[in-house]
Amino acid sequence: MKTEFDNLRLNDSHQYETDNNGNKHTVKIYRGEHLIAKKIKLKKSIRYFAIEGYRQYLIDDSPLS
Repeated sequence: MKTEFDNLRLNDSHQYETDNNGNKHTVKIYRGEHLIAKKIKLKKSIRYFAIEGYRQYLIDDSPLS
């Protein structure tokens, strides 16, 4: 999921935001107003989350309908 997450984050059609809160680091990826993926790093643990069907956003460059 790491490579796919990076591909989503680096896609020009998507926006992302980061948040650092002590030991917790969060990165959220949005397509329009919709959250499509999130990464949470807490100490040495990294967890990835994504919506169902997130893979369509890896290749879909059309505007969100």
